[in-house]
Amino acid sequence: MAAPNQSVPSLAAGINQLFTGNRGEELPAVVMTPIQNLTRAFREQQNREEATQSVFEIFADILARQLAAIEVINENFESGKNEQYETCLQLTAECFRCLRNACIQCVKNQSHIRTVGLIDPTIQILQFLHQLRGFQSDTLSAAFQCGLQFLGNLAVGNEETKDVIWKNAFPDLFLNCLNHLDKKTVTYCCMVLFTCLSIERTADLLNHTKGIKLAETVVKICKKEPQLDWAFLIVTEQFLKCPDLVSAIYTKWNNQGRIIILELISAKLSDKNLEIPAGSDDLPVPVRLMQFLAACFVEKCMAVLKYASDTSDAEDEDALIVIKLLDILCETTSNHEKFSYLQNSPALVETTVKLLYETRLVGRQSKNIFTASQSLSFTNQITHPAVGFKAHLIHLIGNLCYNNKENKDKVRVLGGIPLILDNCSIDDHNPFVSQWAVFTIRVLTEQNTENQEMITQMERQGVADTAMLDSMGLRVEERNGKLYVKSQEKCE
Repeated sequence: MAAPNQSVPSLAAGINQLFTGNRGEELPAVVMTPIQNLTRAFREQQNREEATQSVFEIFADILARQLAAIEVINENFESGKNEQYETCLQLTAECFRCLRNACIQCVKNQSHIRTVGLIDPTIQILQFLHQLRGFQSDTLSAAFQCGLQFLGNLAVGNEETKDVIWKNAFPDLFLNCLNHLDKKTVTYCCMVLFTCLSIERTADLLNHTKGIKLAETVVKICKKEPQLDWAFLIVTEQFLKCPDLVSAIYTKWNNQGRIIILELISAKLSDKNLEIPAGSDDLPVPVRLMQFLAACFVEKCMAVLKYASDTSDAEDEDALIVIKLLDILCETTSNHEKFSYLQNSPALVETTVKLLYETRLVGRQSKNIFTASQSLSFTNQITHPAVGFKAHLIHLIGNLCYNNKENKDKVRVLGGIPLILDNCSIDDHNPFVSQWAVFTIRVLTEQNTENQEMITQMERQGVADTAMLDSMGLRVEERNGKLYVKSQEKCE
């Protein structure tokens, strides 16, 4: 409750009386304790509900005077008025702290604060504090942090307030605070940014000269501070909903930046807590973004063959990007109900089959990560980033052909079936490759007599042996002089 035995209106009246009766530099000392009492009072929901617009008009006057004082101190800071600056910052921080508390789960107070015009001076003060050079203190950090917390609480659940904050803070305040040395300041800035963002405001990043830079800064924070959930949420819950923004960043950035983006997309796709309601058209990654990534894979995929060279670097960024793109394509296409749009990309099917051929070819020309191995002789390569690459290619082919006759026929025409059958043995460089080969052969032969006939002809010619087909759960039968591939379950 209000301290001690005073209601919020009486506390506010006392602050106003002290404020109007004092115009000198001793203002912080005069009003600090009463404002601290009001800060404590606003911790209680009942007290927050007692506040009227007049309470926040008082704070508008106080912050306006603080803003003017900070401007003057900034201009004369080199003369050494550190003590004066500290007291000014202490009062500013307490005002922000009090307003922060007043906004908690209280739409009424949020609206009052917006109406009296407290947002603009708050943002101006934060900008002035950012410009200060050569001065660091706990008080300065507190003013920064409480100011951002205030804006964050002010925006929660209030679209009109979000709009005002966005118009005043984007892009400069966000950029300045995201690049701040203080980790808590960065965290609170990310909180405000996430709270304010929407599909429309995210699109603003594309239309402003500093918008892409702001987006890039958030992505870099995800890499630098992986435990900062707010930055991760900005990317995965906001940026990914704007494919044009992500593709613009990806195209503009260097390979290191692209790898970060791909890792964040992978984290989003592999989120076990992600729930998409049955019948919903929502996707964890939008269609256009996945089509863009598929096009990137088609364009750059041969870069992975660098790993076949004796002088290859396991950290080669071009090759790593191809691997991460393939992982994302496999993960996305594993959800048949959601991924069918990727099946409509002939270039993706053709490229995947061709790359499987190329990896087999370079693997036979010399001993490298693409060479099939059952001896663990390449012990130094077991943790190589390309381990499992061929298995993932076969996995992707199976996904792209699932219930899609056109793609099944295309794989046969491209010579993909013998390539897949060639990977039915254990390969230490490709864990589970035989299982993915079984899955993909089953997909290719299901309701496709042409593919079945090709495999039977290979069996007749000794290319595909019976043991290998048995391992796939398939059996070749002869009827009326013709061979047919059947599931062993149907033969029983």
